[in-house]
Amino acid sequence: TGSGQQSVTGVEASDDANSYWRIRGKSDSSCQRGTPVKCGQAIRLTHVNTGKNLHTHHFPSPLSNNQEVSAFGDDGEGDDLDFWIVQCSGTFWEREDAVRFKHVGTEVFLSITGEQYGHPIRGQREVHGMSAANHHNYWKAMEGVFIKPSLEPAKHDEL
Repeated sequence: TGSGQQSVTGVEASDDANSYWRIRGKSDSSCQRGTPVKCGQAIRLTHVNTGKNLHTHHFPSPLSNNQEVSAFGDDGEGDDLDFWIVQCSGTFWEREDAVRFKHVGTEVFLSITGEQYGHPIRGQREVHGMSAANHHNYWKAMEGVFIKPSLEPAKHDEL
């Protein structure tokens, strides 16, 4: 149902290999690897296994009838509906912080409640967009790799 785009679901296990997302900057601005993510910064979240971006648009989600969240694009390239603002309490998103992600285009919060899918993804929870900030839209990085920023800009040789 909905848009027909790839579903985004949530699981309770923090070590699920299909739950890894790469944080990227906006496509029109530079985002050097290892640079801290600022509170209030617009980012893209790209699914490591598929290369699709976390995306939302004005389609109802299949279980809760909130706003559908999907995975969209190819090799990290999608459209303007892939941008999320990191909402956190300090200057930067810190490793142990619970944060919110507010969608730039539709102003919903990335959320997960209790709705679970049956066949074929039994037990996985629906991830969706909600218009109000509440306890369903806090997220915490459970695993990850922090890459220390280099002192010099990266140099690339083109072939």
